[in-house]
Amino acid sequence: MAWSFDKHTPVFVQIAERIRADIISGVYPPSSQIPSVRQLALTAAVNPNTVQHALTALEAEGLIYSESTSGRFVTDNLELIHKAKREAAQKLIMEFLRKAQELSITKEELIEMIKEESV
Repeated sequence: MAWSFDKHTPVFVQIAERIRADIISGVYPPSSQIPSVRQLALTAAVNPNTVQHALTALEAEGLIYSESTSGRFVTDNLELIHKAKREAAQKLIMEFLRKAQELSITKEELIEMIKEESV
């Protein structure tokens, strides 16, 4: 099934975000090979050049690397993966706090709601 994309964000950015999430969640463990550009393009139903652009961005971050004839692999640098995970979590938290502020929910109310949900 083709991936769905938000029309407000470039598709290559969304593909990179999805692969980044798969890396930090362990779908693609450290040192594992990720699918080829062609495979990802077929899965996402996008042009291979778009996938290539996304993978180039992930390579620039250091999350993946290329081996000339073998394909692309996830870094074995656990510190870098942990950093990416923390940044993704912080992004979610900031979005959550922004939306809570729009609803005029106080920090105390948020803390109480989180405590109630954690029980």
